[in-house]
Amino acid sequence: MFKKSFIKLALFYTISILFILLNVYFIVKKDAFVISILPLALAVLLVIIFSVQRLIYLVVFFTPLSMTLREFLPGMPFDMYLPTEPLLFGILIVFGLKVLSERKFDKQILLHPVSVAILFHLIWIFLSCLTSTMPVVSFKFLLSRIWFVVGFYLIAAKIFEGGKNIEKYVWLYVLPLMGVVFYSTYRHLGYGLWDKQAAHFVVGPFYNDHTSYGALLAMYLPFVVGFTFFKLGEKKHRLMAMGASLVIFTGLILSYSRAAWLSVVIAFGVWAVIKLKIRFRTLVITFVSLVGFFLVFQTQIVMYLERNSEESSANFMEHISSMSNITTDASNMERINRWSCAIRMFKEKPVFGYGPGTYMFQYAPFQLKKDRTIISTNAGDGGNAHSEYLGPLAEQGLPGMLMLLVLIGVVIYSAIKTYSRATDQRQKMLIMGALTGLLTYYLHGLANNFLDTDKASVPFWGFTAMIVAIDLHNKNKAKKNPEQNGPDLEKIS
Repeated sequence: MFKKSFIKLALFYTISILFILLNVYFIVKKDAFVISILPLALAVLLVIIFSVQRLIYLVVFFTPLSMTLREFLPGMPFDMYLPTEPLLFGILIVFGLKVLSERKFDKQILLHPVSVAILFHLIWIFLSCLTSTMPVVSFKFLLSRIWFVVGFYLIAAKIFEGGKNIEKYVWLYVLPLMGVVFYSTYRHLGYGLWDKQAAHFVVGPFYNDHTSYGALLAMYLPFVVGFTFFKLGEKKHRLMAMGASLVIFTGLILSYSRAAWLSVVIAFGVWAVIKLKIRFRTLVITFVSLVGFFLVFQTQIVMYLERNSEESSANFMEHISSMSNITTDASNMERINRWSCAIRMFKEKPVFGYGPGTYMFQYAPFQLKKDRTIISTNAGDGGNAHSEYLGPLAEQGLPGMLMLLVLIGVVIYSAIKTYSRATDQRQKMLIMGALTGLLTYYLHGLANNFLDTDKASVPFWGFTAMIVAIDLHNKNKAKKNPEQNGPDLEKIS
């Protein structure tokens, strides 16, 4: 016994001393710190092998705090989010090996209408990669989309099985996001909280700009508000949710993201419609009437918009009014320029598009002189299409955009159906939080696109997985007990 303990102790100290000496050598002689991260890498590897669920939690927690590789190495020819994307790649490898070895995965998840819609979406991205004008860029885009779907949808759906772990998933993102709000607000104070221009860069290096920051705050606001008013929750949790709601709301206001503000207002309007149980026929008639009104008076509406000279401002009312300024507001005009380029690119390649992820490299020749603004660049290196729908239209053709719209439609339908059938108040709150959070992004996607980033992918695919998991749980419960469709709160809390 003593001999075995001595051998283990000697082995431990030998390995430790060798590691220290090797680390000192590389630091002094090679000026390299790569050996220093070896223990962390080994620890992560062990977590990947033995507990993928905990690693997903780790990725979710670090996502609001992740930074791009170019923040550390500006000259790199490629970029990625650290530490999240390398971890997601590792999760993808382990998941693939596990599925290949076991030759199975939860068929209920795979055969759910949402999963089928996602599969067709990925297949079309793959096909458009084959015809891409920049295959390397497109296949990198496809790979990142796959590891987002695998980590935050397929694995997350298993984690949420039975309606479990959903609150944990939300809070793991919200807590560090609150830290970013405190950080950015503190920086904002140095320039004055009402300095709109400062809102563009005070969120760095964690977020690229204020629009992505605002979009993510908007996605999580329905959840923290829902936690605040959930009557079955403990008082201390509700107080914590109330504090989080105030922090998230403050960050949303100070983000000066008009699209995020509008998306929250409309999403909560949809929440009211669902809560009031307004008939679908009434909604259709209202929508058709509004479209008809626009078509009849479109000339007058456009003339009115062109007369609006309000530009984005620190004054909240002026900033909101500037949303409809399509004549002098540079931000709005540049969006129209990018959208126009996307439509022209679509006309050139209407079926397969220019290839996933290629818009930012290809749109320059499609800019017209009359559309350019003071923030346009001749090289066309200013970023993406600023639309979650027109981007795929240019990059993946009409089928690509339609498949994304079908996916969104299936998710909304599944959420509303699951909400209407659920009898458990906790589940109703979670479904409504996921649906309204997703709606803020669906609406925000009209003016921006961030789905190629880890920041937006965690809630986008995660909230979708929540809806699917609760739907499957209720279906299974209904099969076992047809007289009671609602889940047992005691078994899942």
